[in-house]
Parts: sequence; C-alpha cells; structure tokens
Amino acid sequence: MLHRPVELAQFRSRKYLAEFRSHDLIGSVGQVGAAGDNAAMESFFALLQKTVLERRRWTTRQQLRMAIITWIEQTYRRRRRQTRIGRLTPLEYERMMTTTQALAA
Repeated sequence: MLHRPVELAQFRSRKYLAEFRSHDLIGSVGQVGAAGDNAAMESFFALLQKTVLERRRWTTRQQLRMAIITWIEQTYRRRRRQTRIGRLTPLEYERMMTTTQALAA
C-alpha cells in the first residue's frame, strides 16, 4: 500500500487533516485501480455480513452493535484460524508477536 499524505477530495476537510496533524499521523491511501489494497477488509466485511448481518433482523442499533462486537471478539479473533498467519487465530498471532517484540527489546 502506498503511504502518502491524505490528499483525496473526500479527505480534504480541514478538521480531518488537522486531526491527523495533531497526532503526527500520515493517512494511508491506496493507488487508484489497485484492488488488492482493500482485499483483506472486503473479505472481513463479507464474512461479517454473512455471519452476523444476514442471520436475522435487528430491532435496535444497540442489538446489532453488540452482535458485531461479540462476533469479532468471540469468533473472529479467538476461533477463526487464518492461513496467512500459519493457521493461528488473530489473537494467538497477536500474543505471539507481542511476546516476540518484548523479547527483542
């Protein structure tokens, strides 16, 4: 992914840019036409839609919000093994990387 200051029209608001600058951040914007940039997030949201959003009708936003949080914390991060990270769950991978970084410091 190409890292450069946020300059696209939808991200030009003064407040948006000021918030980035106040935290010494640089926005990350992919190149036009580079579909691979969003593949991971598109996959995540497709899975979320299929396993949570389309399973039932939600009567309140709070119910839906809690269903999404529960799915992310209990299913996606703790149970769903991912090939790209050696068949580990995201939580297992995060713990391994945190331990590795602590040992390296």
